[in-house]
Amino acid sequence: MKKLLLFFVTLGAGALGYWYYRATELVDRGPLYREYAYITNGGSNTVSVIDLRTFRIAKTLQVGLNPTGVTANARKNEIYVANTDSHNITVIDAERNHIVATIGVHGRPYFVDVSPDGKRGYVANSASNNVSILDLDQRTVVATIRVGANPGKAVVTPEGGTVVVSNRGDNTISLVDAGKVSVRATVTVCSQPEDIAIALDSSEAFVSCSGSNQVAAVDLKQARLLALLDVGKTPAHLTLKPDGGELVVSNFDSESISFIETGSNEVGGTHLVGNKPARALVSPDNARLYVSNFGSNAVAVYDIDFGRIVATVHVGSEPDGLALTADANHLLVLDSGSGDVTVIEKRVPKKFEKGEYFLLTMIPVGLKPNGIAVKAFRLPPAK
Repeated sequence: MKKLLLFFVTLGAGALGYWYYRATELVDRGPLYREYAYITNGGSNTVSVIDLRTFRIAKTLQVGLNPTGVTANARKNEIYVANTDSHNITVIDAERNHIVATIGVHGRPYFVDVSPDGKRGYVANSASNNVSILDLDQRTVVATIRVGANPGKAVVTPEGGTVVVSNRGDNTISLVDAGKVSVRATVTVCSQPEDIAIALDSSEAFVSCSGSNQVAAVDLKQARLLALLDVGKTPAHLTLKPDGGELVVSNFDSESISFIETGSNEVGGTHLVGNKPARALVSPDNARLYVSNFGSNAVAVYDIDFGRIVATVHVGSEPDGLALTADANHLLVLDSGSGDVTVIEKRVPKKFEKGEYFLLTMIPVGLKPNGIAVKAFRLPPAK
């Protein structure tokens, strides 16, 4: 069964006064289906919950101080929010969109990563030089491990055995043995390591270094540096294609993206995409790359096969985080400056329309939205 949804919205900066009307068909997946986007609003100390069946705000939750990273558990219907200034983690029950726990950690956490089995959470505490390991079933801290200086992210490998921690203060990464709950190696990489991407087979980690404009490739089994790859200025974000063959680097101060061939650890090419590219996201079919251009209030759509931009969609002010809905037909864009989420729809254009990407609506959230996670699931049937 399909429902017809109508929108009548005003576009943000760059299109003031232009009114846009269109209709879209939403698929009804049954009464038990749920799909939500969770938005951390750093300036409001809240999480906005958007119902992605209707593209409307379902609830606003008060969390800790300066919420930043938000993560969905793939194994259970829970969401985790890192509250940087109150030094704790908020646990949200996605079925009821209700806060069920607050877990205290250490100084200034920014992100939470979850183990593949959904049982452990890993939090790098940037002001305490340690990593908190969470038991997500019991909602407690089970261990705290000392790592390098000013850790930014802790990311667990797909096979779950190693946690990679980027230590921004001493230009190293720590490799934590998840089973033994201890640091098994420390590897010197490049200046100011920040973002981390892990190969699908868990063999390598790729680490962006904003201080030296490089990406480090590290052999995780042997705990050694394999290569330092020169990319553009200020590589801010890494995203791995779903097939694992290429890594996309967003070069914030070079107006470009770089492609790294993960098999050979070589830079395959660099392409201009827009002003201050902040984040990138690859479609599940590996065909399209979406890039939020923070400095030009637009999202560039890049065709990976043809190596060119095929569309530019103007959004709100200072776009940053990106996420796709479960069916990949809608792109969600966090507009950090204007405090809203732009929804871009991908569809086959009609005869009178140009292109295949359309601004569907803009949803006001809170101040300085900075993190997004999407969770789709079916409620258990009533007993």
